[in-house]
Amino acid sequence: MAAVAANGISSENQFIHCQPTACNQETEYRSDVRKLVDLLSKLNPLAKEFFPSSYPATGTKLDGRLSADAPVFVGSTDCYNRINVPENGNGNKDSCSDVSSNNQLLNRRRTNGYNQGRKRMNDRLKRAEREESIRRTVYVSDIDHHITEEHLAELFSSCGQVVDCRVCGDPHSTLRFAFIEFDDDEGARAALSLGGAMLGSYLVRVLPSKTAIFPVNPKFLPRSTDEREMVVRTVYCTNIDRKVSQSEVKHFFEQICGEVSRLRLLGDSLHSTRIAFVEFAQAENAILALNCSGMVLGSLPVRISPSKTPVRPRIPKAASQ
Repeated sequence: MAAVAANGISSENQFIHCQPTACNQETEYRSDVRKLVDLLSKLNPLAKEFFPSSYPATGTKLDGRLSADAPVFVGSTDCYNRINVPENGNGNKDSCSDVSSNNQLLNRRRTNGYNQGRKRMNDRLKRAEREESIRRTVYVSDIDHHITEEHLAELFSSCGQVVDCRVCGDPHSTLRFAFIEFDDDEGARAALSLGGAMLGSYLVRVLPSKTAIFPVNPKFLPRSTDEREMVVRTVYCTNIDRKVSQSEVKHFFEQICGEVSRLRLLGDSLHSTRIAFVEFAQAENAILALNCSGMVLGSLPVRISPSKTPVRPRIPKAASQ
């Protein structure tokens, strides 16, 4: 009995001595669980995948597990490249908030960068084409008013193929000037040798051009033989006073040059002057109209040059539809 009692007391004492150890282990376990829960609560629940912020962008894709070595975890998607991270209600940084807006910002930057690059490329191409056109163009001055663009192009065709010829009026001179563009720059260099040649009643001067001929919209150019004949009888008038009406423009030209068969007066609120296309009944009347360049119409001296486009009759909207 004494032995049993001794054994019982010994077993009870042993249980009593072991109980505090078990309680300490359970307390430590619960403490570890709370720490783990606290750690996990700080992570972003929306992120499907996590990796350390020092992880390279071109590295191997992770398998979805957490990295125990990383002090801070961020989402593996678009959150990794975020620059400005907004704060949540607790004052902590939320690494994945407003990801969609960040994606839109990045896409907009990429689109803007692409558009700007394409615009710069187009500007360079246009500038190169313009410089090439200038090298193929010559400036001709002291042109008699009786000389038409056809006569001028025929004279300079001996230097090379003429692709465009534009005669312009000078309101400060009784003579006119022109720009002639060739198919290549060799034709333009050869045209310089015609300086001093007699054309009509005057000796013309030929110099390298400092500007290119502004191209005419192809849809406005003559489309038939009849329209080409209309162009011969048409002049282009600029620097018209805005206060001048269409009937006054018609009266101005008919009083000096002859019958006007069709007239188109154009203008808008953005420009201080207006322009007009005047078609005469006879080609001789159009030649006389070129001598009116520099005359005052209203309160301004008008500039008159041969037209490149015919004055087409207006088409009613109902018919065009």
